[in-house]
Amino acid sequence: METLYALMAGFSTSLMPNNLLAAFIGAVLGIIIGAIPGLGSVTAIALLLPITFGLDPTTAIIMLAAVYFGCMFGGAYSAILLNIPGDAPAVITAIDGYPMSKDGRGGKALFASNYASFIGSTIGIVILTFTGPILADFGLMFGPAESGLLILVALTSIGWLLGDDPLKGLASTAIGIMLATVGIGTTFGQPRFTLDSMYLLNGISFIPLVIGMFGFSQLLEMAAAHIKQKENPVQLGLKSSLPSRQELKSLLPVSIRSGIIGTITGVVPGAGATTGSFFAYLLEKRVGRNGPGMGKGAVQGVTASEAGNNSAAVGSFAPLLSLGIPGSGTSAILLGGLMMWGLQPGPLLFKSQPDFVWGLISSMYIANVMAVIAAFAIIPFLMRILWVPVAFLIPMIGVVCIVASYSVSGSMFDVWLMMGFGLAAFLMKCSGYPAAPLLLAFVLTPRLETSIRQSFDISNGDPSIFVSSTICIVLLCLFAMITLSLIMPFASRVLFNRSK
Repeated sequence: METLYALMAGFSTSLMPNNLLAAFIGAVLGIIIGAIPGLGSVTAIALLLPITFGLDPTTAIIMLAAVYFGCMFGGAYSAILLNIPGDAPAVITAIDGYPMSKDGRGGKALFASNYASFIGSTIGIVILTFTGPILADFGLMFGPAESGLLILVALTSIGWLLGDDPLKGLASTAIGIMLATVGIGTTFGQPRFTLDSMYLLNGISFIPLVIGMFGFSQLLEMAAAHIKQKENPVQLGLKSSLPSRQELKSLLPVSIRSGIIGTITGVVPGAGATTGSFFAYLLEKRVGRNGPGMGKGAVQGVTASEAGNNSAAVGSFAPLLSLGIPGSGTSAILLGGLMMWGLQPGPLLFKSQPDFVWGLISSMYIANVMAVIAAFAIIPFLMRILWVPVAFLIPMIGVVCIVASYSVSGSMFDVWLMMGFGLAAFLMKCSGYPAAPLLLAFVLTPRLETSIRQSFDISNGDPSIFVSSTICIVLLCLFAMITLSLIMPFASRVLFNRSK
């Protein structure tokens, strides 16, 4: 009851006109920024943070939290319509979202994305409201060793989960790991695999990579196949994109499952929305009714991914507010903002600044509602992209790819890099090698390397740190099971051939 009273008091703060306006502006800006390839929530918060310094701290954090929500909604739009993820968490969404768009179900994919984002965010907010400090304590159980093993399990799962051929999926994962090691190493500060190029000292930028692998490769595929525009692939308007009542009922349990696992994943420091999206997708592929169809245009895939990344974004606020530990890159920037406003996140924040904390939590409910209303309102406009003739769509996608890549550092090297990765992804697709495992491995590998290095620093090089807790042992057993499941088919095939 005490929590409910505090939440009601928070609503009295967040429902003030200036805070409502801040939440609305933040949600709309977040959707717009999230839909632009190459930006994303980290860039959005970093750019808007200086603007909020003149505002009241509560109003400022409400606006930034709404921006975060909006970015999670908007990141899926370009992934579904153009096969260009607006942000890293939307990589999973593109796996099923873009095939739906090509089949004339782009409206339903957009609706499912918004529906799942709202449900997942709501689940995350409710869990945060009543169990925030408990979740933060759970997150503390994941030290560098536990976090490293969790990411290792994710990396070994990617290969057989995404793609029809596990061996080709593992090969794509290995390429992603190798690309992630390019640049100056974080441990010893020595250049690695840079080919003596000054442009590679900072490593390969994620934006040119993802735009090339998804956007530019799609452009090449459209040009090579001479795709003809279908007549009336979808009916314009919001009503035509609404799923049936039966479809909504089938998507609700998917959203709930994904929202819960996404929230739990988001609490783990360093996991982030991308990992939450992946684990939600993995769970749905394993236990969902349409698991075999995921990856080929299943609406359940879009639902699981979006519910997972939105709930993980909310989950990252639990360690931020309760312990002062950021759960993601975006919450790390928010931590800096809180400290600049004179607020010290941690166990005492709930007692010393209750108006701020509960005002923020209550504003999440409002920002989530505003974001989903704005998202549904723009679906009819977004669907008009599907009606653009391919002759115009190809140069439009090309311009978006080039501008977004060039904007990263103002260098043409990133543009050429994007084109090179696009050509490589096109050839990979022709040979049956999936691009999604490569991108996910590229995102997760730096976190794995950092966690493993921190673990050895803590233990003075003793590998027993990876069996020092129950969580470590469970994750190691899971890793061993996945590895055996990958090896056994090939081993049995070899033994069978020898026995002949």
